[in-house]
Amino acid sequence: MATRTWVPPGGGPYDLGRTLCVLARGPGDPAYRTTPDGAVWRASRTPQGPGTLRLTTGDGAVHAQAWGPGTDWLLDRLPTLLGQSDTPETFSPRHRLVHQAHRRNPGLRLARTGLVLESLIPSILEQKVTSDEAYRAWRLLLQRHGEPAPGPAPRMHVMPDPRTWALIPSWEWHTAGVDAKRSATIIRAARAAARLEEAAAMDDARASARLQAIPGIGPWTTAETLQRSNGSPDAVTVGDLHLPRIVGYALTGFRGADDEAMLDLLSPYEGQRHRACRLILLSGVTLPRRAPRFSVRDFTRM
Repeated sequence: MATRTWVPPGGGPYDLGRTLCVLARGPGDPAYRTTPDGAVWRASRTPQGPGTLRLTTGDGAVHAQAWGPGTDWLLDRLPTLLGQSDTPETFSPRHRLVHQAHRRNPGLRLARTGLVLESLIPSILEQKVTSDEAYRAWRLLLQRHGEPAPGPAPRMHVMPDPRTWALIPSWEWHTAGVDAKRSATIIRAARAAARLEEAAAMDDARASARLQAIPGIGPWTTAETLQRSNGSPDAVTVGDLHLPRIVGYALTGFRGADDEAMLDLLSPYEGQRHRACRLILLSGVTLPRRAPRFSVRDFTRM
């Protein structure tokens, strides 16, 4: 085990849970855990190998413990993961709801993992299915094809390496409820893993082009990935079923906003549109439900 302590810039408030919660893929994510003592655990496959982080807060700082071959990589990049390069102080709210959410969440920063496939693959699994379906697939695939996380991690797994992703047989994808289109996209991404990981050091435009060169990866998946791997404050998710209507309802009271209307409403936040969306989602404003939830499909019976 190795340790490191990080103090937020300026000694201001810091919200570890809200900063990192977007990295969790559902409540049963084998690579992300929160424990009753308030610790956040992450299991990652770094360029140096598997590693586990345990993060806690106290005395105005974040305290990290790490295990496994990826220990040095994880601790060297701890400040970046926790949002040190983020600049929330430059954000200027233009709407009362956004201003209130910004004021109520002074410790929110945008995390930056520096790991593209770690965010890309679960984003592909989330394409055009319910969250529960995608979370179940991610959980089963990591448990069956990943490896136990290093150290005393609570029943956690590190995601498979690119070669293992590319060799998962078709019946295993089927058992996990993943259709042929999504599994084929993940296999193509795994085969181009080295090129895709380079996007973590690119600006949004170049990174988006690099990811979307893979058939099956579009703007929605790209934004969901760059928000996490690159900590992009402007990678707004277009093509989402719910986000445009939530943003439109929160800012105007109109229920039927589409992507074009959402982008128009977010135009005053150019450069910070993803942060604005995060704050809107944290505001607690929800769109009144008029229809039942989508039912979860059982692909194993198809």
